[in-house]
Amino acid sequence: MSLVSEFKEFAVKGNVVDLAVGVIIGAAFGKIVDSVVKDLIMPIVGRVVGGLDFSNYFVMLADPPAGYSGPMTYEALTKAGVPLFAYGNFITVALNFVILAFIIFVMVKQINRLKREAPPPAPAEPPEDIQLLREIRDALRK
Repeated sequence: MSLVSEFKEFAVKGNVVDLAVGVIIGAAFGKIVDSVVKDLIMPIVGRVVGGLDFSNYFVMLADPPAGYSGPMTYEALTKAGVPLFAYGNFITVALNFVILAFIIFVMVKQINRLKREAPPPAPAEPPEDIQLLREIRDALRK
């Protein structure tokens, strides 16, 4: 079997296609959660703890380049090539992960609950001749 035909057989298997769809949807879902954390949750948390922006919590590990006159923000210093210990950004990413993990946990829990609550199918009613034979059997026992 040639390499191309083996790859084609692998790529068109249902589970590989399902995995690809899951990865694509997961990436899009991750962007949504990232936006929720960055744009909705972190501003509220920052406001509660005193109006601070977590993305600008960092420690410079080296001085800015000579002649640097830009702002001392995370984005500007990163673009200038200054190494930063960005623990505020890490807090944001960690919060992203916790929220994403919690949402996935709730989704899986609900899916499992729905699977368990599905009533078993009612047994099919026996054919009429079987019912008639059972009635005859029960009448003879009396």
